[in-house]
Amino acid sequence: MVFAEEDIIRLSAALLIGGLIGAEREYHGKAAGLRTMIMICVGSALFTMLSSRIGGSGDRIAANIVNGIGFLGAGIIFREDNRVKGLTTAATVWVVSALGMCIGAGQYEVAIIGFVFVLGSLLLLVKFDGWIQKLNQSRDYRIVTAFHNKTLKRYEDFFEECGLSPTRSQQQRIGMEIIGHWRVNGAKKNHEKCIKRLLNDPEVKEFTF
Repeated sequence: MVFAEEDIIRLSAALLIGGLIGAEREYHGKAAGLRTMIMICVGSALFTMLSSRIGGSGDRIAANIVNGIGFLGAGIIFREDNRVKGLTTAATVWVVSALGMCIGAGQYEVAIIGFVFVLGSLLLLVKFDGWIQKLNQSRDYRIVTAFHNKTLKRYEDFFEECGLSPTRSQQQRIGMEIIGHWRVNGAKKNHEKCIKRLLNDPEVKEFTF
């Protein structure tokens, strides 16, 4: 098998595109950073280049790339504090693999356009995402307080007074204390107002949010 100048160009392009996207992920402290994205992009390009030379099995190799990246992406996703994290990085791994396949197939125009869309989304939509979160965000509240009749109902009314929408989940009574859990939705400023009032509530012994 002859290693042509075109192969060097394709691998270099894959390294550059994977490196730029990986640098953005690395800068934001994500699990899959610079080296990981380079390996994914270059590896996908290599497999695609090989599939065109082996002949007859190109579709199968391409499908296996997608399956392999799916397993890699699943390893990045994790659960923390009742929230799923790593979805954006897992999706980035998936699309970087697609960019590598485009480069390996010699579809430079498609790869460049896709790269602009991906990097643009990662860089430019951060502020837009933050703006959406200010309008509405979901938080899990856990409140420990002295037990009285209708204690938890009192805090549900309290959330609503702050302009929030609470959904009660688990509750537990231990001795003379009761623990309530809520998933609460609302604007960021309303959450901050609620937290400030809870901090000044003498009956609240402990709370997390």
